[in-house]
Amino acid sequence: MSKKQLKASLGARMLASVERIGNKLPDPAVLFIVLLFAVWILSWLMSYVSITAIDPRTSQPIVINNLLSGRAFTEFLSVMVTNFSHFHPVGVVLVAMLGIGVAEHTGFITTGIRALLNVTAKWLLTPMVILVGIVSHSAVDAGYVLVIPLGGVIFYAAGRHPLAGIAAAFAGVSGGFSANFVPSSLDPLLQGLTQAGAQILDPSVLVNPLNNYFFTTASSVLIVGLGWYLTEKVVEPRLQGLEIDGDAEDLPEVHDIKPNERKGLRWALVSMVVGVVLLFATALPEGSAWRAPGSGELTSGAAPMMRSIVSLIFLLFLVPGLVFGVVSGSMKSAKDMIDGMTHAMHSMAYYLVIMFFIAQFVYAFNVSNLGVLLAVEGAAGLASLALPAAFTIVGIVLLTAFVNIFVGSASGKWGLLAPIFVPMLMSLGISPDLTQAAYRVGDSSTNIITPLMPYFPLVVVYCQRYVKSTGIGTVTAMMLPYSMWFLLTWTIFLLLYFAIGLPLGIQASYTYP
Repeated sequence: MSKKQLKASLGARMLASVERIGNKLPDPAVLFIVLLFAVWILSWLMSYVSITAIDPRTSQPIVINNLLSGRAFTEFLSVMVTNFSHFHPVGVVLVAMLGIGVAEHTGFITTGIRALLNVTAKWLLTPMVILVGIVSHSAVDAGYVLVIPLGGVIFYAAGRHPLAGIAAAFAGVSGGFSANFVPSSLDPLLQGLTQAGAQILDPSVLVNPLNNYFFTTASSVLIVGLGWYLTEKVVEPRLQGLEIDGDAEDLPEVHDIKPNERKGLRWALVSMVVGVVLLFATALPEGSAWRAPGSGELTSGAAPMMRSIVSLIFLLFLVPGLVFGVVSGSMKSAKDMIDGMTHAMHSMAYYLVIMFFIAQFVYAFNVSNLGVLLAVEGAAGLASLALPAAFTIVGIVLLTAFVNIFVGSASGKWGLLAPIFVPMLMSLGISPDLTQAAYRVGDSSTNIITPLMPYFPLVVVYCQRYVKSTGIGTVTAMMLPYSMWFLLTWTIFLLLYFAIGLPLGIQASYTYP
């Protein structure tokens, strides 16, 4: 057996092992049910143990509350509904998705993406595809079903290998999942879980939904540049040996934007620009209603501007979406707007199921005091190692990247890790904002190499339309350079960002308190 065949055999066995282990894991919703029961049982056992660790909130020894006692269990049943309905990530994500759903339903988002690709010079195809993939995060799954196949179409039309276009688009959509300069529903989703984890240790902590905005904006430049280099210098040259033997003739024409769509897009963008200008024009005066009463600050937690971030994201997509629908004719009546919102909510059904059990788990983890104990003892262990903060951050990135191979849900992973890592690192003086940024780097980097990611098989199908022999191993090998270099370079970028002291985002810090 040649060295090439041996490497292929080892790679196939490794992928088979990952798939086998991943398939043994329960569904994320079931995982949180199991964890909830584990917290109950552990709280019962630990309630009989005398603990000397001091609760930093009360300066008293930590006491583990038995959640299986009659009083604790009946209290849990009485607050089960409010645990869910008042769980921060639920409301903010649903509100943002209502506006995005309308923009997606009327065709504003898809037409805008097609228009961006349409005006791009051939030598800029690669960075534009990656950039559009990054921007598509605002429409949640739109990038997977629209940008990735279009990446293949435009590369094929330009005389380049279509799988390279699919790889570039996949790298932007999924590998750069946490790199974006346009606020999306992911921001409040992660922020809500981060805040819930921070409040285990300090109930007064408030995290801004855009606490990583400056970092993710800078990261988008990094991912576009690095993805551009990898596509043209590493990935595409290796794909030249793959013969294009599929039937690509029936693919949709990416450049065909109808006159009514073009007119609708023009007016939709005008409405978006007008809205942004009005927002800043009304916020600039010292006595603006957007500013905090008394202090007049615009970026403080008391400022209506900051408390309206999610509502503004909702309007940022709703208004242009409606304008596009009316002008282009894709929206015939007000019912189309409701249909768009309804469709968006349909897509969130599974998310709501997961959030229900995450909310119950977070409540139990908080009330039992297990989270505080784990944070205090974990912080003590890390402190005893006397490692610099940078090493701790790297550890969070690598652990998240590893877990991501087996658990693909961003909210599911962070719902599990935030109650542990956020308060633990707070005890070490590291802010929730920095911990969340480290999580985002690790979460994004390995999305594109795990067959357990829900959209991975879909990418294989996209590739098979051009190269019939494409399999999981083909796509994994194609995406592995992106994954490894994203993980390494992005982690170094975060450490440099941290060392220089550049702002992470709005109302964000590096240290706690």
